[in-house]
Amino acid sequence: MITQRRNILWSLLLAPVLAFGWVAQPRAQDSHLQRILQSGELRVGTTGDFNPMSFKDPATNDYAGYDIDTVRQFASDMGVSLVFVPTDWKTLVSGIQADKYDLTTSASLSMDRAKVAGFSDPYVEFSTVPMTRAADAGRFDGWESLDDPAVTIAVTLGTVFEQQARQYFQKAQIVTVEAPAREYQEVLAGRADASVTSNVDAAQLVATYPELAVVPVDRPRSRRPGAFLLPQDDQVWINYVNHWIRLRHASGFFEELQKKWNLSR
Repeated sequence: MITQRRNILWSLLLAPVLAFGWVAQPRAQDSHLQRILQSGELRVGTTGDFNPMSFKDPATNDYAGYDIDTVRQFASDMGVSLVFVPTDWKTLVSGIQADKYDLTTSASLSMDRAKVAGFSDPYVEFSTVPMTRAADAGRFDGWESLDDPAVTIAVTLGTVFEQQARQYFQKAQIVTVEAPAREYQEVLAGRADASVTSNVDAAQLVATYPELAVVPVDRPRSRRPGAFLLPQDDQVWINYVNHWIRLRHASGFFEELQKKWNLSR
């Protein structure tokens, strides 16, 4: 009898909670997934300034790169057309929040971003390395040698590298440039002694500009996974994207892309 009364009591207490939880769950028909399938368009926000992930091919003035190949394949697998929405690093997250695009090309996972936006499963990994002019390569021999009041470090405003530089360097001077300008241009022009960027970006920059060099360090810093940024409150869409990433990992798709874009090292 007592047990029966307890069960009835718990049922009465839980009923409003369960009802609220049912109402609060996002409905599949309200998801970005359904909107994309109905409209036939996948909107992808990309900065187009992150070689070899997303950049403008000067021969065609079209986007190219690891991320671009990724979202082209994703749109193809969904059976929809792909629409690129130009953005920049400082507004990348706010564009997701404002529903300007359905996802972004790869962004580094960070807890600050995760407070206000969703992330997919990772599909690439980045780390951070310092760069300088090749002529000044002998001036630096590691991270510590860069942290000097006489050294100027350039970073691009709003990027994760700006945050990292302020953590890494307590003594060096930090200068910021705003996209579409880039931090390495400050180094090339002699207005900064060094910069910090992705190991992937650094490899491409050195290949493009022999005047630049990666500062020899014992290890890269801030190894971090890269993933799509997604609307935080759309779990249906997040689940769908994650399923695709897992299937494409299993098929070897990302392994082939790494080889194509020289990201396997």
